[in-house]
Amino acid sequence: MDPHVLHNKEQSRYDLFLGEELIGLADYVNVDGELQFTHTEVNPAHQGKNYAAILMREAFADIDANNLGKVWPVCPYVVTYMKRHPETAHLLSRELN
Repeated sequence: MDPHVLHNKEQSRYDLFLGEELIGLADYVNVDGELQFTHTEVNPAHQGKNYAAILMREAFADIDANNLGKVWPVCPYVVTYMKRHPETAHLLSRELN
């Protein structure tokens, strides 16, 4: 079974599913077109399988493809992900330290 990511606009987050099971999420707050990612989590039973990276990769692809705004990573995981994936730099609303 392959994971898939859906944009849950009503709850301002991206949801990660494995089949029908919600196994992870990435919360954000939209502040004047800046998507501030505040929290990312994967169900403990599914950790260590690269699912958080898949979640962020797909979330950023959606943001980019649909021109949803710029990103400011508040969550430490998202900061680390963006530092490790320079191809996401064009989505940043400001430079990472």
